[in-house]
Amino acid sequence: MKARTGRDRSRTRKWRRATQAVRGGSLRSDLGETSEALFLTSGFAYEAAAEAEARFDGTAAGFTYSRQANPTVAMFEERMALLEGAAAAAATASGMAAMTAALLGLVRAGDHVVGARALFGSCRWLLDELLPRYGIATTIVDGTSLDAWRAAVRPETTLFFLESPANPTLEIVDIAAVAGIAHAAGARLVVDNVFATPVLQRPLALGADVVCYSATKHIDGQGRTLAGVVLGSEEIVLEELGPFLRHTGPVLSPFDAWLLLKSLETLDLRVHAMCDRAEALARALADAGARVRHPALPDFPQRALAARQMDRGGTVLTLDLAGGRDAAFRFLDALEIIDISNNLGDARSLATHPWSTTHKALDEATRREMGITPGLVRLSAGLEDVDDLVADVLGALEAAA
Repeated sequence: MKARTGRDRSRTRKWRRATQAVRGGSLRSDLGETSEALFLTSGFAYEAAAEAEARFDGTAAGFTYSRQANPTVAMFEERMALLEGAAAAAATASGMAAMTAALLGLVRAGDHVVGARALFGSCRWLLDELLPRYGIATTIVDGTSLDAWRAAVRPETTLFFLESPANPTLEIVDIAAVAGIAHAAGARLVVDNVFATPVLQRPLALGADVVCYSATKHIDGQGRTLAGVVLGSEEIVLEELGPFLRHTGPVLSPFDAWLLLKSLETLDLRVHAMCDRAEALARALADAGARVRHPALPDFPQRALAARQMDRGGTVLTLDLAGGRDAAFRFLDALEIIDISNNLGDARSLATHPWSTTHKALDEATRREMGITPGLVRLSAGLEDVDDLVADVLGALEAAA
């Protein structure tokens, strides 16, 4: 997309990430507005019937219908593509719409998908329940074992799917190594990068073919809207996924796209500030003797791998309380600042009990296989004063005991 200002993709791709997050993809109207325009329209008019025909057959540039493309949504897609280092992006109405499209849009009946065991609950449901309904076989593996990925490959394997760091256990998967295994088998790799964000990790540079986000999380980061985005090559996003998205219609609204554009301007600042607070919380809890996991901690089992493929350890930590569900509930109920909520990546710090909420739909054996216990609490660090947050979790830890 070329803006009225004359900035095109070849120029904006040379900008550094912070500049891209503020100005990437901007498309100004003839009025010369500084903030992105909000195009709240379902359709577009044409000067002549021949112009409408030309837009629909692709010989003329322009918009036709907002289910297929909208100027505000297109600006968000272009900006996300710049931040991710992708050739193309497609925005969706939710994170799960993005994950579902990336899977169903790239496979056919008779194909085989290999997925990592540690995934967001709804993503695991896609592999365990939805894909098999359409004749797509799935195999779940320990994502940390490269031998397990290799052993799962079949002649009909076409897709690998993983999340790293995983929700909620923070399990790290070697993205570059798994991408190599997938490509050697003639398959493609889809990565859910929601915990790391494009600020901390760029899976395409590590060999992944497709990256997905729930933009509801850090990308919005204000708890205001639902959104998702799928990124990759033009061949995958526009040619393969394009018809699936166009005809099934999980479209992002222009208003939500405008909110996301505003949020992207501060994404880098917010994510690094949240990382500061997450690391401080993890250290404080570890010093208090709690069983806490965060990739920046010295005793994190996959610390070297996390440091190799991520710029920082992330904004989320987990706490596993020995007293199980009762201790977890006492901890949550004792929090005075941090909210009990199932979201993450918000400016407000949030605490979640995955066993009874985000992963409740999975049976107990699957939850335990994923490393989720009744005593596990997921903490998403926000932007409050770090000393207030530390005092809050330490007070709640004492109450849980």
